[in-house]
Amino acid sequence: MSHKRIPKRKAAIAVGGVAALGAAAFLLPMANASQDNASGATATAPKTLKSASDASDLAAQLQDLLGQAFAGSYYDSGKQQLVVNVISGDNNIVVQAEKAGAVVRQVQNSNSALAAVAKTLKTKATIPGTAWAVDPKTNKVVVTADSTVTGAKWDTLQSTVQSIGSNMATLKKSSGTFKTLVSGGDAIFSQVQNGTVRCSLGFNVTASDGSPAFLTAGHCGVAAKDWSDSETGQPIATVDQAQFPGNGDFSLVKYNDATTQAPSEVNIGNGQTVAINQAVDATVGETVFRMGSTTGLHDGQVTGLDATVNFQSETDPNGVDTVTGLIQTNVCAEAGDSGGSLFTQDGGAVGMTSGGSGDCTSGGETFFQPVTAALQATGATLGDGGAGAGAGDAGATADPSATAGDQNGAGDQAGGDQIGGTADPSATAGDQSGTGDQSGTGDATGTGDQSGTGTGDQSGAGDVTGTGDQSGTGADNSSSSH
Repeated sequence: MSHKRIPKRKAAIAVGGVAALGAAAFLLPMANASQDNASGATATAPKTLKSASDASDLAAQLQDLLGQAFAGSYYDSGKQQLVVNVISGDNNIVVQAEKAGAVVRQVQNSNSALAAVAKTLKTKATIPGTAWAVDPKTNKVVVTADSTVTGAKWDTLQSTVQSIGSNMATLKKSSGTFKTLVSGGDAIFSQVQNGTVRCSLGFNVTASDGSPAFLTAGHCGVAAKDWSDSETGQPIATVDQAQFPGNGDFSLVKYNDATTQAPSEVNIGNGQTVAINQAVDATVGETVFRMGSTTGLHDGQVTGLDATVNFQSETDPNGVDTVTGLIQTNVCAEAGDSGGSLFTQDGGAVGMTSGGSGDCTSGGETFFQPVTAALQATGATLGDGGAGAGAGDAGATADPSATAGDQNGAGDQAGGDQIGGTADPSATAGDQSGTGDQSGTGDATGTGDQSGTGTGDQSGAGDVTGTGDQSGTGADNSSSSH
């Protein structure tokens, strides 16, 4: 372990941070993140929105302004404009939206009609390995089935979508398998009856009582109560609230030591951090960045909101763990990335990795718990409450010339409990030695299913086989990657 300490503090964990290889891309040269209207522009000219938070703010304003005529929106990243769907033919509605600075598009399906589609799917097609979300670009509900949905299950799903109608719903197939991908930022551990559970820290927050805390995936908080920043260390934090399955996948975990510094930042490796300054709602079409302990930093786009995902139950072979209210993206992720931070270029906290399918070679779909919803449900606030930067390499800035996805194997360290440290630049994915001696951390006995190959040799995401119980082959096969 190599992190800074202050008196009476157990650990200083950088938000969603992991030691990583290389500088990751993601920060383009930052322009002033504000709405930019040319002085000569007309009142109805669409606004140029230089940041994702601007698009999200404008979308929220228009939703309030247009009421039931509002039928979703998305960000056109190429033109840096917000496109708003309206269902009313009333020209006054169009004029209002245009004056606010949006590009207006008239569509057929209202939000309430699409919500009814989702309700029908819930009733008739809650099948493990399925997901659905509203796509404002097509003004339809997009239903996705993973590779496990075959035979009678596929027939049921297909007939249900067909009965809804092609003008309101579409069906597509995913080559991967939907599973929770827990373990995103800094590794955190818990000792349970069946061995060690490994998850990841998402964002540091301040609990409603003023104490330092962090958010992580809900299924982590359901799996274990006490968490440490090293596999064999004493617990430093205790679960206060946990939600999974149901309406969300989030946990609020309070640090046991009230003097713990909980910096509001994402550590993207090589001494580089991104300050997290606010929680923002996701906007379809915007570019977002995910930091994870297995694959490092990757970027992609938000593709759907209010997504429903039907995971195969971890406790009941015939059951379904349905989670609602998630963000859907095409950002790649692999086992070990879950719980990690999803954020914007300008420091907006968007979500925490819940699960998905595919990998960072072939791509896939990933789902995230919205940070705004988690904060509202738990009563927590983003940030360290004035506690200061504290952990790791606080104060450093990200390299704007680096490229997202260049980090290979960030967090695949034998010393996965290294919080805020610096990765060995000579290491590669899956063999980064780190500074600790993590035994069989990847030896998943549950969701994540990473097959360990011995002490200090976590094979990482390449060993993912699904949601069954897979024992490691190395020195320690009792660990579980949640």
